[in-house]
Amino acid sequence: RLETLGIRGTVVICCGRGNNGGDGFVIARHLEIRGYPARVLLWADPEDLAGDAAVNFKILQKSGAPIHVFGQGSVPETLEKHLAGAGWIVDALLGTGARGEPRPPIDQAIDRLNASGVPILAVDVPSGLDCESGEPASHTIRAAHTCTFVALKTGFAAEAAQRWLGEVHVLDIGAPWRIAEEVVSMRGS
Repeated sequence: RLETLGIRGTVVICCGRGNNGGDGFVIARHLEIRGYPARVLLWADPEDLAGDAAVNFKILQKSGAPIHVFGQGSVPETLEKHLAGAGWIVDALLGTGARGEPRPPIDQAIDRLNASGVPILAVDVPSGLDCESGEPASHTIRAAHTCTFVALKTGFAAEAAQRWLGEVHVLDIGAPWRIAEEVVSMRGS
């Protein structure tokens, strides 16, 4: 998908500790496999990763992809250094389960990513955007593209969400359509 968007420079994948971050690790691995330069920035202690995120992080570590872990005390200039020469940013910080305002240090990271001038591709939902109501937090990723999984999120139809989503792409991730249709129909109930 990124080939059609024109990758020029390093792809910087910004990951949180949840499943959305796990998706970011998979994206980084696939970029590396295809020979695209990628760098992962992780806003979590690797020891706190669980489930699929932990598994995919371990696989990514073995691939040799550059990974930088940001802690609570990370200096904003460190982020600027990692964004230098970036052609794209992938937002895999917060996913569909996130509610309310992003907490430090992710709130500041979102603001700096938005100010970078580098196009951002959001994984499933832009970090800070409530996928059910479409309401943005005061710190919300402004995506050029949002790649969401299986079906559009309910909140994507809200007028308040439009300026944060960019172009929306619905991606098939192998979920049986019968199950996807059941989930979508439950949302309408």
